[in-house]
Amino acid sequence: MDAISPTMPATLSIIDTLADLPPEWPEDRLAEIQARIKAAGRKIVVLDDDPTGTQTVHGVPVLTTWSVEALVRELESSTRAFYILTNSRSLTASAAAKLAGEIGENLENARVRTGCQIDVISRSDSTLRGHFPGEVDALSAALGMREAACLLIPFFLEGGRYTIANVHYVAENDRLIPAAQTPYARDAVFGYRHSNLCRWIEEKTRGRVPAGEVATITMDELRSLGPNQVARKLAAVPAGGYGIVNAAAYRDLEVLVAGLLETEARGKRFVCRTAASFVRVRAGIAPRDTIAGDELTIRTDHGGLFVVGSYVPKTTAQLHKLLGDTDCAAVAVSVAKLIDGGRRQDEIDRVVTATAERLRDGRDTALFTSRELVTAASDRENLTIAKRVSDSLIRIVRALPCQPRYLVAKGGITSSDVATRGLGVRRAMVMGQLLPGVPVWQLGEETRYPGMAYIVFPGNVGSDDALAEIQKKLAPKKGERPR
Repeated sequence: MDAISPTMPATLSIIDTLADLPPEWPEDRLAEIQARIKAAGRKIVVLDDDPTGTQTVHGVPVLTTWSVEALVRELESSTRAFYILTNSRSLTASAAAKLAGEIGENLENARVRTGCQIDVISRSDSTLRGHFPGEVDALSAALGMREAACLLIPFFLEGGRYTIANVHYVAENDRLIPAAQTPYARDAVFGYRHSNLCRWIEEKTRGRVPAGEVATITMDELRSLGPNQVARKLAAVPAGGYGIVNAAAYRDLEVLVAGLLETEARGKRFVCRTAASFVRVRAGIAPRDTIAGDELTIRTDHGGLFVVGSYVPKTTAQLHKLLGDTDCAAVAVSVAKLIDGGRRQDEIDRVVTATAERLRDGRDTALFTSRELVTAASDRENLTIAKRVSDSLIRIVRALPCQPRYLVAKGGITSSDVATRGLGVRRAMVMGQLLPGVPVWQLGEETRYPGMAYIVFPGNVGSDDALAEIQKKLAPKKGERPR
């Protein structure tokens, strides 16, 4: 185990910090990983606690239902991996654990029926917000994997999330900010005090797992000693134990996965709690370029629609840029009215009318919740407020009488609810990314808008210009009618 520093981590220069790290491992391991995955014939199943986890992959299906029959069909398909969208971040801790157990039991039943062996990833937020360790413990128990070790891997290159010397950082401009010093750590439901991941695990397990007992995969092991040393280190993690992984580049994850596959081939089991970057490497998916905007719009004179529910500061800055730097129309929804039973329906009706008018006029339109954060005294009450707001946004989307040229949903819970309850998604295909970390789904025939591109924009990803950049990419060129 590495020593645990008692001091609060400092902010760092991105350029200097990355330059001071050892050189990356010299060998590309992706082809080897792909060959081992193919030879093993195992299916990778990703439980995603909101839709944003598809932000690094392409050609992979996403399920929003998890009946045994649906899972059997997916296990028997030709795809090497698939996602199950749980949206568990919108639930209470006990409900999230119960759901993870239910999905785990259904996966186990489907595995027995098909004979297909599976490896499971619990994908969650790269800024450490989510129901940990509760849903991971419930999932492991339901799959008969209580002895499995848990690896925490929140590195997410596309979002500027790095883990260095066991500390998780969020990149802002030219600085690396320790995660516990960012607004994400002050989340009303998922807040935390520690940026050192060993201490974070101790905090989240309420002392059940002391920081000093958390195994660490270090940068030196990934970059200087390589997969064999990583495999030895992983093999030493005790049954039911915890480990964390340092990473600052995709090559670090390739070395990790090469060692992980070797360790698993010898019979050791792991459940990985990760951000999105790990999934791409673990599934052996090669990177691809971002998608061109003209591939994603439909032939209509209607405007495109942004549905913005996320309230984190990054989203607010992006929304201000969208409205200030483009001709996108603004329709604000009053959160205070949505959580007031006596005024809720009138507000929904007003917003539907205003949004439909602008879309029919051919104007790209931003439908967004008011920016003041409304909180309550308890986590349960905060989740209730979030659910009331999200339910209202869904009612607005479903009541719109016209199909937009494109649809962007901003925020994890918002994009999940718009997909499942607003559009009726049961199975979609991930086409790729419109911007780094911003996935695009192609909707299935069962949905309200079959075949339409649905853009899932995480609340905590992208520069301040990102929403404006999307609008400009998807807007018709001057002098041209919309496709």
